[in-house]
Amino acid sequence: MGNPKKTLWGGRFSTNLTSESVAFTHSIEADTRLIVYDIWGSKAHAIMLAQQEIISDTDLQEILRWLCKAEEDYQNGTFTLDPNKEDVHMNVESYLIDNVGIELGGKLHTARSRNDQVLVDARLYIRDEILTIQRGISTLCDAFLTIAKDHVDTVMPGYTHTQHAQPISLGFWATAYVSMFLRDQKRLQSAYELANTNPLGACALAGTTFPIDRNLTTKLLGFDSPHEHALDVISSRDFIAETLFALSLVMANLSRLSEEIIYWTSYEYGIAVLDDAYSSGSSIMPQKKNPDIAELTRGRTGRVYGALIDLLTNLKGLPMGYNRDFQEDKPPLWEAFDIVKSCLGILPNLLKTTEFKTERMSELVNANFATATELANYLVKKHQISFRESHEIVGWLVGELVENERTFTDLELTHNLLKQKDMDIPIAQLKQILDAELAIQNNQSLGGTSPTEVSRMIDNFEQQLNEMAMHVSSCQTKIDDAYKESQRIVKNVLKGSAEPSVGE
Repeated sequence: MGNPKKTLWGGRFSTNLTSESVAFTHSIEADTRLIVYDIWGSKAHAIMLAQQEIISDTDLQEILRWLCKAEEDYQNGTFTLDPNKEDVHMNVESYLIDNVGIELGGKLHTARSRNDQVLVDARLYIRDEILTIQRGISTLCDAFLTIAKDHVDTVMPGYTHTQHAQPISLGFWATAYVSMFLRDQKRLQSAYELANTNPLGACALAGTTFPIDRNLTTKLLGFDSPHEHALDVISSRDFIAETLFALSLVMANLSRLSEEIIYWTSYEYGIAVLDDAYSSGSSIMPQKKNPDIAELTRGRTGRVYGALIDLLTNLKGLPMGYNRDFQEDKPPLWEAFDIVKSCLGILPNLLKTTEFKTERMSELVNANFATATELANYLVKKHQISFRESHEIVGWLVGELVENERTFTDLELTHNLLKQKDMDIPIAQLKQILDAELAIQNNQSLGGTSPTEVSRMIDNFEQQLNEMAMHVSSCQTKIDDAYKESQRIVKNVLKGSAEPSVGE
C-alpha cells in the first residue's frame, strides 16, 4: 500500500495518508496552471508580512530569493508539482522548506490558509482568461463588421421558424451577431469585476490575529478591492458560476452561428461556401465538403453547459466555510476556458474566408413571398383599412398564388387577384411594393434593415468595441502594473534594501 512522506499539516495525525488517499485527493493536474500565480501571491503575502513587521526583512529576503528560484525552475522545466504534496500551494511551500529549512520556509504560511490561497490563485488566473476571451470576441465582431460593411444593401431572405419571413440585408444579419456578442462582452466584464477582488487575508474563515494589511496585498496583486467578509470569502464560488454562465452564453451564441453556417452551406440553401481550409471531406464519399468546424463548435457547447451544471450541483448543498468539494470547481472551469478560446481562435478566420453567394440570396428572397408584409403595410397606408383586414387580404392572395403555383413575380395575376378584393393597384406600383431591394431601403425605423440604419449601427458597434478594447486594455495594464510593482519590490529586497519600499 505504501505511505508517502508526511504532509505539512500532519502534526495532528498518527499515520500518513495511503497512496490511494493521496491519489484520490490531489489536484495536481488542475493546479499546474496556477504555479506562477501561486508564486506571485506568495511574494505579495511575504512582502506584506515584512511591511507589517510580522516577519523580519532578513526572512523576507530569503523567502523571496527562493520564491524567485522556484519560478525560475518552473520556467526552465525543473520544478514540477509532486502529487504526494497534494496541491500547488503545498508544493511551493515545500520547495522553500526543502531549501532553507522549516524555521524560515515555514514562516511564509503565517496569517494565511490554503483556503484563501486557492482563491487568490484562481482569481488571478480567471481574470487573465476572461480578458483573453474578451479579445477573442472582439476579433469575431470585427469579422462580422467587415461582412456588414461589404454588404449593407445585399438583399437576402430573413427567417423566422427557419421559413422565409421578410427581406433583410446580409449586413443586417452580420450586425445582429455583433449586437449579440456585445452583450456577452458585458456579461464577461461583470464576471471579471466579481472575480477581481482580493480574498487573501481571510485565512481559514475567520481572519487572523496578526496585524495584516489586506489593502497592500490588494494593490500588489492588482485587485480592485479586498473581498471583506472572511467567512463569505472562503465560502464563495459564485464568481466562478458567474464566469461559467457567461461562457455558456458565449457558446450558445457561437452554436447558433455554427447552426446557420451549417444550413447556409448546404446544397439546398447554397448561400455560403466555406474555404477548403475550414472544411473536411468524407472517407467514402468523394464529393463531400463538410462544415466540421461549425459542427464541433456546436457539439462542444454541451461541455461548457455541463461545466456550469457541474459547479451549480456542487454548490447547492454546501454549508458555509471551506469544503473539499470546492476542489472540484477548477477542472470544469479550465475545460470551459479552453473550449471557448479554441472556438474563438478559429471562427473569425472561418468567417473572413467564407464566400457569400449574393445571386443565390437574391433568387431566394424573390421566390417565396418575402415582401408580403410590405404589401400588407401598403394597403393599410393607402387604402385606409385596418392591419388585420389587410393581413387577411394578403394571406388570401398568397394562398391563391400558391394554389396556382405562382409567386409575386407574376405581377399580372397578383394585380388581378387583388382587384377581386377591391384593391386596384397599378402593376408598376405593385412592382415597386414587392421589390425586395426597395423593401430593405424602406425599413428605416430605428434598428431596421435599411442600409442607412445598418451603416449607423456599424458605426455605433465599432465605437462600443473600441470602448470595450480600451476597458480590456485598462484591466490588463492594471494587472501588468501590479506585477511590475511586486517585481520591483522583490528586486529591491534582494539587492539588500532595508525595507520593501512599497509604492515608490
